[in-house]
Amino acid sequence: MTTDDLLARHRAVLPSWMPLYYQEPIEIVSGAGCRVTDAQGRTYLDFFGGVLTTMIGYDIPEIREAVERQLRTGVVHTSTLYLIRQQVELAEKVARLSGIPDPRVFFTNSGTEANEAALLVATNHRRSHQILAVRNSYHGRSYAAMGITGHRSWSASALNPLQVSWLHSGDRLRGLLSRLDPEQHVEAAVDDLREVLATQTSGDVAALIAEPIQGVGGFVHAPDGLLGAWKKVLDETGILLISDEVQTGWGRTGEHFWGYQAHDVVPDLLTFAKGIGNGFALAGVVGRAEVLNEVHATSFSTYGGNPVSTAAGNAVIDYLLDHDLQANAARVGAILGDGLRAAVTDRGIVGDVRGKGLMLAVEFVQPGSREPNTAATVAVFEECRRGGLLVGKGGLYGNVLRMGPPLTLTEDEAREGLAILVDAITKVDGA
Repeated sequence: MTTDDLLARHRAVLPSWMPLYYQEPIEIVSGAGCRVTDAQGRTYLDFFGGVLTTMIGYDIPEIREAVERQLRTGVVHTSTLYLIRQQVELAEKVARLSGIPDPRVFFTNSGTEANEAALLVATNHRRSHQILAVRNSYHGRSYAAMGITGHRSWSASALNPLQVSWLHSGDRLRGLLSRLDPEQHVEAAVDDLREVLATQTSGDVAALIAEPIQGVGGFVHAPDGLLGAWKKVLDETGILLISDEVQTGWGRTGEHFWGYQAHDVVPDLLTFAKGIGNGFALAGVVGRAEVLNEVHATSFSTYGGNPVSTAAGNAVIDYLLDHDLQANAARVGAILGDGLRAAVTDRGIVGDVRGKGLMLAVEFVQPGSREPNTAATVAVFEECRRGGLLVGKGGLYGNVLRMGPPLTLTEDEAREGLAILVDAITKVDGA
């Protein structure tokens, strides 16, 4: 069977709104470490990791063996109506690492479900369906999660079960606050929050949900300290802070284990997903007991925290900590980030190079302006693939390349990927 055959079959049975990367889509059939191989036998260095999900890399013996041990018991699923040792052990680790006092953990299958759970307990706790969200954000594809997504291309419906008020994003290239220095930016954002509360809400808001670094939004992030400054205002009336750490968690930013830790704040609720399962369906929310216990009916997730996924999750956290991958993200991310800034910031099509650790982005613009350059983005994206490098796309205007390699990326692999990236940008800029 050829890839063309598989593509035709895909189009015949799957929805038209499911995107496929590349002009000639690829089927990934094997992987090891930070590399994958497609059905044609071509091997690529993977700088996107299944959308920042394959966080430890491919075919990691410790994770494979943990899953195989569980499979050998014959128990793949019991539901959470029974005690699950792997689930309890993983919850203990997540609770300890969260930094949240007196924490409780609820497991789900995806980041979307984790954010839905956070919204459920926050609105119950506050007896309000009013939510503060941030422009350019992305929180998932379900009904309520889509309602708090401030990104039009991902908002498939205008219907919304929540009353949402929007705060300015941290976009420092073309956002309304972009011309301000970091201190002024934080001050203006706090003023914006106070005005929104006074003019667009009845005061009894349930929560503010924010990504420390906006994922789908193109790795846009506000100055450090903003979430903490917002939290001081929220605390005046008891409004909760939800930190969406689906993409920023587990040490990916290098400088911190969680994105919120750059902001001198501790959230009331924290959602996590993606990397914790390293490809297995695993996500959840951790929060203060008095908030997370606010479900006054029978509720559970049938598959959330199942024995196989939590076996993988336990192995992922153990590997992550044993190998200090946060420090590796800082060290190797600096090679990649500093190298990009030195090599391409003077290119006419490059508007910005940003990010932290192994969460990096390049935004493309029309030369001499801040106008988005989607055509250049697509051209560089395809050129990277031809050079043997897989990257992601994103941004409000689809003009951002996103890179979230496995946290096991080596210095040599970082330099290899950097060379491919720089070559691709140079070729497109000179075309």
